[in-house]
Amino acid sequence: MTLSLRRLPRSRLFVLAGIAVALLGFLGWFATGPLLRPAGADEKPLSQGKPATASSSEGRAFPASAAVDGDTGSRWSSAFSDPQWLQVDLGAPASLDRVVLNWERAYATAFQIQTSLDGADWATVYSTTTGTGGRQTLTVSGLARYVRMYGTARSSGYGYSLWEFQVFAKSSAPATATVAPPSSGTASPAPSSAGPVPTGAAGYIMAPNPVTNVKPSHEVPPNKGGFHEFQANCSVSRTNLGDDPIVFPNLPGASHLHTFMGNTTTNAASTVESLSKGQTTCKAKGDLSAYWMPTLFNGDTAVNPEGLQTIYYKTGVTDYRSVRAFPKGLRFVVGSAKNTDADKFLAATEEGFECGDSYKNKNIPLTCSSERSVKLNIRYQAPSCWDGLHLDSPDHQSHMAYPIDTHTASGWVCPDDHPVAVPKLEFKMAWPVNGDMSKVHFASGAGPTFHYDFVNAWDDRTLTAMINGCIVAARQCDAQGHDGRDDQQPAPYVLNNNYVLP
Repeated sequence: MTLSLRRLPRSRLFVLAGIAVALLGFLGWFATGPLLRPAGADEKPLSQGKPATASSSEGRAFPASAAVDGDTGSRWSSAFSDPQWLQVDLGAPASLDRVVLNWERAYATAFQIQTSLDGADWATVYSTTTGTGGRQTLTVSGLARYVRMYGTARSSGYGYSLWEFQVFAKSSAPATATVAPPSSGTASPAPSSAGPVPTGAAGYIMAPNPVTNVKPSHEVPPNKGGFHEFQANCSVSRTNLGDDPIVFPNLPGASHLHTFMGNTTTNAASTVESLSKGQTTCKAKGDLSAYWMPTLFNGDTAVNPEGLQTIYYKTGVTDYRSVRAFPKGLRFVVGSAKNTDADKFLAATEEGFECGDSYKNKNIPLTCSSERSVKLNIRYQAPSCWDGLHLDSPDHQSHMAYPIDTHTASGWVCPDDHPVAVPKLEFKMAWPVNGDMSKVHFASGAGPTFHYDFVNAWDDRTLTAMINGCIVAARQCDAQGHDGRDDQQPAPYVLNNNYVLP
């Protein structure tokens, strides 16, 4: 049966026409509305309102937070130099989909988008040297909590300037990731590596030869008093460099300024292999290790330590006989550039900041004697218990621990989760500043932000001989093996061309 519209009453035709219009409207909405609208058209960036930091800011009106506030009328603008970076903390790991950069006229012609799970170890997911500015939508992938733009070349003499820095995830909810807690000694192992660039999602680097089945020594040694140490006497090798091969590997200029001692080749791209090919400013030619700390300033003038500085290698545990050598490639950071706890800082020092007759200062004193011989001093001690498994950890500290006072005859003992006793480093630094100290500060900030970094690149045989001949044998030696108890006494070990001679 064929239905002819011509035979229907006019009223029914109007009804059918209305239904047809409604259907067409619905189909139009279906085609252009939310069901088929491109994903993310009205999506809120995962980065919006999250904590943001930057390498610098042009001024208070251009903070890092302005690039993630959702307001295209506010912006972040950097200092007028290269490199610079802007970083956002998403709050939890997320599976990334894209990054949108909304540049002001001052844009990057060369930059990278980098991601990280811990804010320390970065992977590059996008890179260009032909940036054109404007609004750029960059497809990226991977699991990350931290995302940053790392700029290396600017379009003009001005800085880098972003109206908005937006990070989008593949779904509205952050992805989940299993990351071992920093305090764990049983993290998922990363592939073995002796280089500074950590591998593995959690930022752990496994030692090639882990030390297992070791328990902390509670034995009481025959000679609890006296000296059990040797000195690495090293002078400044490089200074005023914004490099940090532990915290910012392969990112030159990404950190605050540092003063380096020991190895003469240390830079952002250093590896144990590259350090082994370098020279050293230490008296012991077998010590090719890298040591560095934030540069000290008096106002705008950098002040470097003069001459040899003492880096003690001591026992941190009462049973000094249990101390063994660091593994090649072990690295760690002592203290924190973000520390605001002056009491905690003081507890890790010998006498706090010392200057003339002023000592046990939690911060750099405002004044001290202006006598020519007076210098600002600090003796800051490192943890000396190793977990035996990792050359590095996500925060560059958790694989190390301080000994625990047992309040028994055993004295200071390593904790069970960090059972391997290694030498306790103690930086004894002296800077030639005195008198009015009100403008003296570190590149990292106030006094309690002082910290130092270490990468072990000792000649293995030399380091082991120094530990056995000085710490374990209850002697005090300098870098050339002299016995500190008697300058005329024959040295137990003499260092010569990286070898230890009887």
